[in-house]
Amino acid sequence: MASNPKDATAPATSEQEIYEARLRKATALREKGVNPWGNGHRVGQTAKEVTDAHGGKAAEALETEKPRASVAGRIVAIRSFGKAAFLRLRDRTGELQAYVKKDVLGEAAFEVYGLCDVGDFVAVEGPVFRTRTGELSVQAERFTFLTKALRPLPEKWHGLSDVETRYRQRYLDLVSNEEVRATFRKRVAMVRAIRAFLDGRGFMEVETPMMHPLVSGAAARPFTTHHNALGLDLFLRIAPELYLKRLVVGGFERVYELNRNFRNEGISTQHNPEFTMLEFYQAHATYEDLMSLTEELLRSVAIEVAGSAQVPYQGQVLDFGRPFRRVTMIDAVREVAPDIASREPLDAEALVQAFEEKVEGTLVQPTFVTQFPTAVSPLARRNDADPRFTDRFELYAAGREIANAFSELNDPIDQEGRFRRQVEAKQKGDEETMDYDADYIRALETGLPPTAGEGIGIDRLAMLLTDSPSIRDVILFPLLKPEAK
Repeated sequence: MASNPKDATAPATSEQEIYEARLRKATALREKGVNPWGNGHRVGQTAKEVTDAHGGKAAEALETEKPRASVAGRIVAIRSFGKAAFLRLRDRTGELQAYVKKDVLGEAAFEVYGLCDVGDFVAVEGPVFRTRTGELSVQAERFTFLTKALRPLPEKWHGLSDVETRYRQRYLDLVSNEEVRATFRKRVAMVRAIRAFLDGRGFMEVETPMMHPLVSGAAARPFTTHHNALGLDLFLRIAPELYLKRLVVGGFERVYELNRNFRNEGISTQHNPEFTMLEFYQAHATYEDLMSLTEELLRSVAIEVAGSAQVPYQGQVLDFGRPFRRVTMIDAVREVAPDIASREPLDAEALVQAFEEKVEGTLVQPTFVTQFPTAVSPLARRNDADPRFTDRFELYAAGREIANAFSELNDPIDQEGRFRRQVEAKQKGDEETMDYDADYIRALETGLPPTAGEGIGIDRLAMLLTDSPSIRDVILFPLLKPEAK
């Protein structure tokens, strides 16, 4: 877009006028020999480092010590007084005020400042002092222009009613909303704490394929793709489970993977087709061992991220500090639908449906639901006392599933039979089934030691620990419908 002869500093009103005015300022900067989109700049300190070093000092002490600072950041506010101005700069660590004055900078540098807007990136260097109101500031003796922002930042982001715009233009959401930035910092801290917990207990982090030749690891509808060179149809993974258990067969007795899964299903406040899952496997353990481990893990992570084992969530307090309730699925259903729970022979589908419709939403406090029907658990070990059920649990909190775990089925003969029933279900039209995996059967025939494994939904756990009502609030770039033209 070409500039026009209007004054580069003339006020603008509409979004297009603002864009054109800023473009003119970029041209004016070039005419002064300043690249509006410059190269890297070496920063001396962050805003936090300056504040930590000098924030507790009085004005008199700063005048005596004469400390200096070199900082860079985005301008988020400007207060101009003609021949002087205060700029509020924000970097990754926080905000710091800078003071620019014409008789200190010199006319040429002050003219460069005059071409700045809120949203631009600049660097300043000079002595640290306190203003008359006591605010810690950097007196700019050197002023370096770094990046021109052609589009303005939102002025009242909190008041926007179009939530989808926040998700679609996440960069604006992050720039304008400290609460959003804090949410994603907490998510990062959560993932870091999970890794530290597992690493400290002898688990090894691994990576397994994202593209699978078979639908495996869970009963779900996959996304499909195609490898041109091999002429091979592939599936984006719905779970890494069978690959991780192959590693246990190979002798890696404690493994975990924290990575993406893909399921071709609907989008809701609790579902995104691309999501992050933690899966871990421990040899010589049972699902009961993993219940204890899970309690310890979530308690530790909650304290690390939320500062307490008692976590506020949407008007309630989730208590990760006390032992989690444990109840079998059939007992949980018996409380609300005794006729279904007492049917003989067991109607697995009716039992699960009753649980999902009548029980799941009531499980507010962390609760382990155990003993899932074998018919809906194709990879879990049968219970020795009652083979209609498996040694499996799902963890619920705030009325939603957070984790799924079981003692692994290591009997190759039983597993082969269950694979064949999955294939039969697919032939009858069921789209949420697994394929027959002959190599996995071969791995089991090689010998999988008694093992327990678990998957924890990272996005849903992040929702709980950041008091976020929607999964989109904890995924930086959630999948959205194409923007309307």
